[in-house]
Amino acid sequence: MAERDLYAILGVARDADADTIRKAYKALARKHHPDLNPGDASAEQRFKEIAAAYEVLSDPERRRNYDEFGEESLRAGFDPDKARAYRQWSEGRQRAGTPFADEVVDFDFEEILRGFGGFGGFGARGRPVAGADVQAVVELDLAQVVKGAEVSLAVPSGPHGEIETVKVRIPPGADDGATLRIAGKGAPSRHGGPRGDLVILCRVRPHPRIERKGLDLVMPLPVTLAEAYNGAEIEIPTFEGRVKLRVPPRSQSGSLLRLRGKGIARGDRKGDFYVRLEVRLPEKRDEALAEALAKAERAYERPVREEVRL
Repeated sequence: MAERDLYAILGVARDADADTIRKAYKALARKHHPDLNPGDASAEQRFKEIAAAYEVLSDPERRRNYDEFGEESLRAGFDPDKARAYRQWSEGRQRAGTPFADEVVDFDFEEILRGFGGFGGFGARGRPVAGADVQAVVELDLAQVVKGAEVSLAVPSGPHGEIETVKVRIPPGADDGATLRIAGKGAPSRHGGPRGDLVILCRVRPHPRIERKGLDLVMPLPVTLAEAYNGAEIEIPTFEGRVKLRVPPRSQSGSLLRLRGKGIARGDRKGDFYVRLEVRLPEKRDEALAEALAKAERAYERPVREEVRL
């Protein structure tokens, strides 16, 4: 997604003074106000963008941060001091020529600075204090959770921007929020003590079609009236490859069919893969079908809706 330019949204130059920004905002807000454009969704969206841009550019401190850091400064909890520290550390990393892995989306740079910046010293009996732990966030998709994943992480190894690439194997079955500790791969001690640990926080992205329930997986499967009533054999995808699933005759919508052992493994345990049937009616009306369904009413042995008392 392209970065938003708040100045362009208001149609002003980056060196515009506060009065120019305020006048531009008022003119655009009047033009695109939802009350003056009833039912116009694009005008409403434009009005929201204008208001959000003015909220930042009318605040001197937020404007300074935006000018320095761009859209990154608009994130909740943004800390400009930490961002500057990260930029300094990142520039050292780039000089060393080692990139971050794509999976790594965040580091706890407060921990990094604590390891480099002199907070550590000597502990009891003059023993050097260990370096700080370094935290990395690794984002995984559901396929990586099922199969496990190997990621390469760039971690600090010296006080002048030196880095080390650490390869880490994330075992199958990781939960969202699970942590993995790698001893001795954190920040170095400033006073000659042992390095801290690398602590990895796993974040699992939701799958667009498959729901995870512990070690089990549940996937909806649309079926036709004929497949549900007569039964069918349908090929479906799993993370271990495509398999054939038998739909029993007279299957009801919402029924769960189990593929044993096709879920998520963790140690010696392995979940199952469930398919939830969703009976779909034809979109197009067909008179012959409507007549056949009317006759099918006689085939029900009992009412499909019991009397409900509230």
